[in-house]
Amino acid sequence: MKPRTIISIVLIAAILVLAYVLYASILRPVKFENEYDKRSEEVINKLKDIRTIQEAFKSTNGRYCSDIDSLMTFLEVGRVNMVKKFGVVPDSLTEAQALKAGIIKRDTVQVNPLEMLIEEGRLITHKDQLKNLKYIPFSDNQVFEIRADIIQRSGIPVPTFEATAPIMTYTKGMNEQDVINWKADLEGKDRYPGWKVGDVTQPITDGNWE
Repeated sequence: MKPRTIISIVLIAAILVLAYVLYASILRPVKFENEYDKRSEEVINKLKDIRTIQEAFKSTNGRYCSDIDSLMTFLEVGRVNMVKKFGVVPDSLTEAQALKAGIIKRDTVQVNPLEMLIEEGRLITHKDQLKNLKYIPFSDNQVFEIRADIIQRSGIPVPTFEATAPIMTYTKGMNEQDVINWKADLEGKDRYPGWKVGDVTQPITDGNWE
């Protein structure tokens, strides 16, 4: 084989290798973000459900729960007040008119929180999967961190809570350096490095994705 031919083959091979390296370097952050977004959606959905259950807990106890296991026990065996409607509203009347006429009535009854939240369609997690609600997705069964407190606002006691999933929990198995870089970027923007709902230091129940 002529030296010129050998050089051409080597150059072509080098170009192909360089093209692959460039392609991989461009694709890598895209793949990371896609995987991160997919995992984040599952984490956020669970945090939304935890917030919903916390609100039900507070409606009964006047405060938020500070322990994830206790919160799950409340969901399964606790009791909450629920306004139920008895009777059927005729097509010719509004609900208010039927209520005034005594055709229907409302009564406050105590029900199981899970029963109420399912009936109202307020939970994202399927009933069969609620036993795993306390576990952060993709984390090898690490649980959500929950805190609760009662703070003072203008001399009035206000219950607060927060539930968090640190970034290092739900990114297990992903490229470690990419995760570290993402975490540093969030901290550099003075943002919580991960996903959280509520804030134990102030009376809000928003998630940091909202």
